[in-house]
Amino acid sequence: MTMQHAPVSVLGMGPMGRAIAAAFLAAGHPTTVWNRTPGKAGDLIARGAVEAGSPSAALEAAELAVVCVIDADAVEAIVDGAVAEPGRLPTSTLVNLTSDGPGRARELAAKAGELGVPYLDGSIMTPAAAIGTGATRVLYSGPAELFDRHRPALAALGGTAVHLGDDPGRAASFDVALLNLFWTSIAGLMHSFALAARQNVPATALAPHAQQMAGLVADLVPGLAADVDAGRFSGADSAALTSVAASLGHIVHVLEETGVPADVTRAAKDTVDAAVAAGHGGDSAARLADFLGR
Repeated sequence: MTMQHAPVSVLGMGPMGRAIAAAFLAAGHPTTVWNRTPGKAGDLIARGAVEAGSPSAALEAAELAVVCVIDADAVEAIVDGAVAEPGRLPTSTLVNLTSDGPGRARELAAKAGELGVPYLDGSIMTPAAAIGTGATRVLYSGPAELFDRHRPALAALGGTAVHLGDDPGRAASFDVALLNLFWTSIAGLMHSFALAARQNVPATALAPHAQQMAGLVADLVPGLAADVDAGRFSGADSAALTSVAASLGHIVHVLEETGVPADVTRAAKDTVDAAVAAGHGGDSAARLADFLGR
């Protein structure tokens, strides 16, 4: 049997776990599934998946076991439970696609190493509905040879798979930074919709202009990133932080005037004000990454 159709196990039958298992099945992989609470894999079993009675059984059923559960504590409980069964030790390569922090990913990798269990960490950067399609994007970190060995099977998840290096916490580092960007952006969008609504502007009327603004932010990302890494902070050719502070001040005033909570925008203004007070008023917004990182 080729690695393209090698048996796999999927532990965790939440929406993402079910989508992962479905993608493996669709790609022709014999698939074993397990969930702490039985009864969530009925559709998958009807399509040919086999339900394991325990984590150990799932881990023993395939050389590749993908875990996608609520957090790193749940992953650790699965591993501990498998090891606790007499005479059993997980022999699968464990690919942990559970979202948690980089520190916990490194701890899990160390624990797996002590048990002799090969371990890859990963972060799924797309919603469950995208799994198995070209829109999927998964970031992996851990030993490159493990990633290369299982890349053909992991290709069943679709889209793009990126290996970021041997540090098992690197994928989670990207994950938390990118999710911070995503959710603060969504919160900002909802905040803007609320502000617009108080001015009798429907969200649908604002939406195309919001898309244009989001596109402007996207266009600025490569240049700002290059400036941050190079330590180029001059605001001579862009909006200086003194100007940013003034703009945020106007927004806070309108929010307060219209009765929309201003806490989020005020927090941003407080950060900019602190950078200005520290002597960075003439610098660009790129200075904030350095300032906050201290």
